[in-house]
Parts: sequence; structure tokens; C-alpha cells
Amino acid sequence: QPLNNPRFVAVSREALALLGLDADQVVNDPLGPEYLSGSKLMPGSEPAAHCYCGHQFGQFAGQLGDGAACYLGEVKAPLGQSPELLRENPSGRWEIQVKGAGLTPYSRQADGRKVLRSSIREFLCSEAMFFLGVPTTRAGSVVTSDSRVVRDVHYSGHPRHERCSVVLRIAPTFLRFGSFEIFKRADEFTGRQGPSYGHDEIRGQMLDYVIEMFYPEIQQNHPDRVERNVAFFREVMHRTARLVAQWQCVGFCHGVLNTDNMSILGLTLDYGPYGFMDRFDPDFICNASDNSGRYSYQAQPAICRWNLVKLAEALAPELPPERAEAVMDEYLDLFNRFYLDNMRKKLGLLIKEEPEDEMLITELLQTMHNTGADFTNTFRSLSLICCPTEAETEGEEELRKKTTDLLLDQCASLEELKAANKPTMDPRELAMLLSLAQSNPSLFQMISDRMTIARQLDKLGKLKDLMETSQEELRAKQAVEWTSWITRYRKRLARELEGQSDEQAVKEERERVMNSTNPRVVLRNYIAQNAIEAAENGDFSEVQQVLRVLEKPFSFQPGLELPARVSGGGTTAQGERDEGEEQQQEASSSTTRNPVPYDSKPPAWAQELCVT
Repeated sequence: QPLNNPRFVAVSREALALLGLDADQVVNDPLGPEYLSGSKLMPGSEPAAHCYCGHQFGQFAGQLGDGAACYLGEVKAPLGQSPELLRENPSGRWEIQVKGAGLTPYSRQADGRKVLRSSIREFLCSEAMFFLGVPTTRAGSVVTSDSRVVRDVHYSGHPRHERCSVVLRIAPTFLRFGSFEIFKRADEFTGRQGPSYGHDEIRGQMLDYVIEMFYPEIQQNHPDRVERNVAFFREVMHRTARLVAQWQCVGFCHGVLNTDNMSILGLTLDYGPYGFMDRFDPDFICNASDNSGRYSYQAQPAICRWNLVKLAEALAPELPPERAEAVMDEYLDLFNRFYLDNMRKKLGLLIKEEPEDEMLITELLQTMHNTGADFTNTFRSLSLICCPTEAETEGEEELRKKTTDLLLDQCASLEELKAANKPTMDPRELAMLLSLAQSNPSLFQMISDRMTIARQLDKLGKLKDLMETSQEELRAKQAVEWTSWITRYRKRLARELEGQSDEQAVKEERERVMNSTNPRVVLRNYIAQNAIEAAENGDFSEVQQVLRVLEKPFSFQPGLELPARVSGGGTTAQGERDEGEEQQQEASSSTTRNPVPYDSKPPAWAQELCVT
């Protein structure tokens, strides 16, 4: 469905290059926004929407499908595309989609549109993940328009008009685990079944297509069909384990890990209520709609395993269940290996692999949790902790204090920890559930679970302790915890130097690897929010600047330390502000926001952000 007066908010030069497009030419072409928003059809394009099913929050939801995304076609990779990219995409073609382009056969009761908020978040995070080295779908552009839809941003009964916007998405394929669930028999819990149940020949065709196009080596090396399918499933399992290990190591939380959001290629797919952790918390939930914490940060590895089991069920009998089970037995060890390999790089443990490394990592995360340390900045700071040498005796205490102070700067204040440990459940509800757990366990299990209650009680206990603590006492306790861990870490670093003739070269390589593994900048929610608010006021420069910053997340970029503009400052382009937005903008700018660098801990106002 065409947009009214489409115009570019931002384009990704590197993503458009995948299609053989020059970003400057695209931006300067008057028809560019029309073609890349689906408002005008590209020559040769045959638009289509993809039918798939999915398990959503653990329950089979039946038929879903592309409710807001439209497939436009596939573009052959241009000559000269890097061998590395073609190794990841052996089909030699890039599938392009427009997300937010209007109604599809699977829109159900929705309108098939996306707004500026969600479109900017998807565009920026797709590219941010790529430059962090995490497998992902890409985003070539984001286009906005004068077309409007009504949205209730906070589900508070105060809807407003927002601009329709469209993201151009790029990937080898957008097929997902849920693509194969269209063949599912009636679910024993929900009673729903896939729309293609019984059409086994289509499942065979889909399997053939996916393996031949995207896993050609498996196709060539396994003439036996069953062995081929087992090898394919093992590779999907392998890629998924690697992907979720990478998420954990950059503090990324997907938010909605349903089977319909899991890529058959092991890519990060569908950016909705995602979030990068600020203060480290293993129970971090980025999606405010996830009341049970099913998709929390620490749950992600197990949830990805659960989703792989559902994929295996969907592939049966093409994939014999007993063979799939044997493959799944490998998952946990594989994930742990990927995770430990990444974590060793983050800690600069490059020469030796020692059994105690896993405990050192666990103790680091526990210290970060106890002290409320910032995930991204703490890891980035570790490269500043020096390796001890034999000659180092004088000044060792001063050095230890200096490194401790460095990490203490990333810890949460007393007020921040109080806010973080405030129970999210009403005390009366909690008391009722505790009583119910004892008096009527079966009813309790229907409406809650012990893990949720345990989390609430844990928060209450921590909050009680914090209420009896002063800021000075908290700081002293944090210093003791960090001093203890740093001492163990430096002892481990000393063993890296044992037997090395050129200690300086070892230290330099350690620093180089750590600073190319631990990013300076990630797409924190407040960074995205600043860009969104500026764009909603007609200023797209912050979206474009944030993209430039995220394209080099490991580097210091002079001139790009601070936001181009903060909310409430500067001028607004005439006609860009949305109807009904004045009151909200006045409210948000009434409290002056001091700009903070992109690589700093989030400002206090960021705690109020809520993504659903």
C-alpha cells in the first residue's frame, strides 16, 4: 500500500551495497523513497507475504504469517562482493522485504503498518548487531511519510496519530523455525494445527530448497536423504548455539524468542522489544510484556534449545526423532564452548585455557550483579587492568586501588540499586500468592509460578538491606568485592606471561583483542529514544549520527562523542510534528536533559523507558 509523501530518514551505505546500490545515488533519486518503501513496485518484483506458524510464550499459536512485512523478491549479489559475505550467503542472492508496507493476507485485525519509533529501533539495531560481529538480518533504509495511523503508545487509553514508516530488510532468507510449523498436527494443549497439516510433500520441497540454497555443502556431502537432514539440523543447532552465546557476551536480550522469530540460518531476526543490558542483572527482562520472565537474559540459551526441539518436531518424520534427540544432546556443551571462548577474549585470556577460567568468569558476573555494575563499560574497562610482572613490587597497592576505582565508577549508586530492587508485584498480590502456594498448590500453579515469587522475595530482601545502608557503606562494600576479584584476575593474567620471552608483545595483543571484542558503544534504549524523539520532531540527523557511531562500536570517533541534538533543543521542521504530540513533547522537554556521551552509563531518566 503506497505511502503519502515518503522520504528517507536514514540509509545504511554498507547494507545497500549488498544489493549493488550506491547510497548517495539512492538518497538523491526522487523515486528512491518510493521504491524502498514498497510505494512503487521495482521492475521484476512479485510481492508476497510468507505464511508461518509459531509457539508464542510456550503455546502453539497456529497460523501467524507476515502481518506487516512484504517480500519484494531476490537480488543477485553484485560482482566483486566479498568472499566472506558470499561464504555466509552461498545462494549468491539477497532477499529484500519491506516491513510496515500495509495489509497482507496475514495482518489479522491489524493494519500492516509500522510507525517511526519501531522502525528506527529495527533499522539501527539490525546494523548495530552486524558491526558488533553478531549474525543478523540487515536494514538498508528507513522511510517515513505523511500517512498516519493511530497508536496507543503506552496502552494507557491515550492514543495518538503517528507517521507510517517502512524499513527495507535484507537477508539471504527470512525463513524461520515457524516456517516448518505450518505442517504441525493439532496441538495437544491449544487444539490448533498448522494450515498445511498433511501436506508432507510441501515440507519435503521446503527442506530441499533450504538445504540446496543455503547449505550446499551439506547437500553435496550427504547423498542419503536422512543423513542430509540430520546434518542440516545439526548445523542449524550449531549456528543457534553460537548466536545465543554471542548475544550473552554483548548483553543483548531479544525479548520475544518465539519459534516464529528464530532464523533457519542462525541470524538475529525481528527486532521488537529488544534491549542491551545497562546494569548487569541475569534476570534482566527487556520486554515489559513478558511478565513471567520467560525470555529474560539468562533464560535465552535454554529457550533457544526449547525452540530447536520444536523445529525438530516440525521436521519429523523427514528428521527421525531419535536422531534429532542425539543432536540436541550436543547443544549445551556446544553453547558453553562458544560462550567460554568469547568470554576468554573479553577477559584477555588468550594463551592458556585453564579449568578455573569458568569460575573466574562466574565470579566476575556475580561481582557485577552485586555491585550493579554497567555490563558494557565494565568489560571495556578490563583492558586497563595491567598484567603483573616479576619486577612489579613497589606501587602495587596504589595500582590495585587505581583499577578498583576505575571499576567502581561503573557501579550503581544506592538510589539506583533501590530502584532496581523495588518489587514489581503489589505487596497484597504477593501475600495472596504466598498464601495460595501453601493452601492450594494446584490453583497457584495455574496463575503463577515459584520462580516469579522467588524473584519478588529476593528483591524484597535486597531492598530491605539497602534501606539500612548508606551510600558510603555501599561504596566501601563494592570496593571490597572488586578488590577481591581484581586480585584473582591479575594472578590469572600473570600465568599468561609464564614462559613468554616478549611480555610486552603479549600485553599489547591482549589489549588489542579485548578492545576489539568489548565494544565502547552499544544501542542502549536511551540512545535510540533520543534519536526517535528528534526524528518525531522532524530532525533525522541524530538517527544518522547514531548509525555512524554504531558502525564503529569498538573505536573512539572524534566529533561523535555526544548526540547531535538532545530532546527539547533546536528547531523543529514545519509540518513534521505529529498531531497530538505537542503535549507529550512539552512534557518530555520540560525536564532539561543534559546530553551524555554515547559510551557513558545511561542517564537517570533512562530508567523510566518501557518497551513492550
